[in-house]
Amino acid sequence: MRTYFLGLNPILQALVAGIFTWFMTAVGASVVLGTKKINRKLLDAMLGFSAGIMLAACFWSLLMPGFEMARQMGMTTWITASVGFMSGGIFMRIFDRFLPHIHPGLFHDRPEGGSSSWRRSMLLVVAITIHNIPEGLALGIAFGALASGAKTATLGAALALTLGIGIQDIPEGTAVSLPLRREGLKRWKSFMLGQYSGLVEPLAAMVGAAFVIYINSLLPYALFFSAGAMLFVVIEGLIPESQR
Repeated sequence: MRTYFLGLNPILQALVAGIFTWFMTAVGASVVLGTKKINRKLLDAMLGFSAGIMLAACFWSLLMPGFEMARQMGMTTWITASVGFMSGGIFMRIFDRFLPHIHPGLFHDRPEGGSSSWRRSMLLVVAITIHNIPEGLALGIAFGALASGAKTATLGAALALTLGIGIQDIPEGTAVSLPLRREGLKRWKSFMLGQYSGLVEPLAAMVGAAFVIYINSLLPYALFFSAGAMLFVVIEGLIPESQR
């Protein structure tokens, strides 16, 4: 019988992991309570470091277990990987294409994803929230995989993914709260809006865990899906933001 971390079932584990990453977003956003600006080179370095962590987490905690599980279930590995991975990227592209948002670091007010009457502050929060959806799903899928009993689904991999996402959430929280402060919002409001962008992670984590627990046959696809979605975030968001 598998022993669960802290005696919790995988869905509650995913919730705890999501709350941790939300807290790390709040830690990053709290920088605005003490200053209006931060050294841009330092923030860029933090974002680049986060991109590296996300890529490593993508492989060790999602792609590698996905390949092993697909083989164990007798699936054609390359087809499973291609379908799942591309679906994750397409899912994020649809969000990015149609939901109005502005990435931190841009100096114009024209939103991506279509025109909108939303204020710039809301568009910035939406941009980071879009990033956090696949991260929360990935957490949930990693912890939900523990219920499958597969040897490749380990608590260590799920915790490593949690830590990796948490670390990269720190500069993301900073990257959204500081621009809000520079635009004239009060310190506390800038902080609250910055940390709100991480609220979606605990919710998405629970959804991801429940999905793979109750539809176990789709677990390899779900792992590849999460990897594709997270890679989209790194390439479309983190890396460009670190270069601006």
